[in-house]
Amino acid sequence: MKLVQSEEMIGESLVPYYRQLLPILAIFKNNVVNIGDNIDYAQQKKMCTGDLVQATLEMFEQHGGDDAFINIKYMVPTYESCVIV
Repeated sequence: MKLVQSEEMIGESLVPYYRQLLPILAIFKNNVVNIGDNIDYAQQKKMCTGDLVQATLEMFEQHGGDDAFINIKYMVPTYESCVIV
């Protein structure tokens, strides 16, 4: 995530590499612990893999330009846009 935010055009320059990056993220996207009403303290420490992957995909979409969402949705079908309403 920090790489995408580091410079203005980095997010757009990563779009051609989504085919290499996104399949790995798609594996871990749904790796979220469901503990019901209990408190998961790993969320405060940003250690939940599924939440980190979701945040990374959102950063890719926000900073990836016009074609970012289309490419993300193609590689990670369960992803829902955080920009398009």
